[in-house]
Amino acid sequence: MENCIQFSVFLANKPGVLSQLFRSLAKAKVNITTLAMMDSSEQGVLRMIVEDPRKARAVLKKLEMFNTETEVLAVTLPNRPGAAADLCEKLSAAHMNLAYMYCAGGSAKGKTVVVLRVPDIKKATKVLENHKSTRKDMKIKLRRPKAPARRR
Repeated sequence: MENCIQFSVFLANKPGVLSQLFRSLAKAKVNITTLAMMDSSEQGVLRMIVEDPRKARAVLKKLEMFNTETEVLAVTLPNRPGAAADLCEKLSAAHMNLAYMYCAGGSAKGKTVVVLRVPDIKKATKVLENHKSTRKDMKIKLRRPKAPARRR
């Protein structure tokens, strides 16, 4: 599986900062596929995966917003109780630690996307791809990021 690039954007904890970022990304036609927002008393941290990382980098640079990039896995799971537990147990059995994870939300098709930060993406991918399940709905599908649309 190909890994995804996640941007962690460190935002001043003030009204309008987040909307400015989202509006600038929209004007640049950058689609956000997953996001999670955390806060502290001093700043917010927005973690997001976008369809076109190159355009997102340009927007963040123009806005002078401090950010980091991290390689993560986006995994599609069945939207049912215990799906996250199954995923964590598979990684745990392979002695893999999860630094963090967040969910992109359920979809109408009964699936949900979970973003994982693991220390070894190749090993995690191999563990999840090679897992044999006895129940069809317990199989984990790895989500590959879409290639950016090419301009003509």
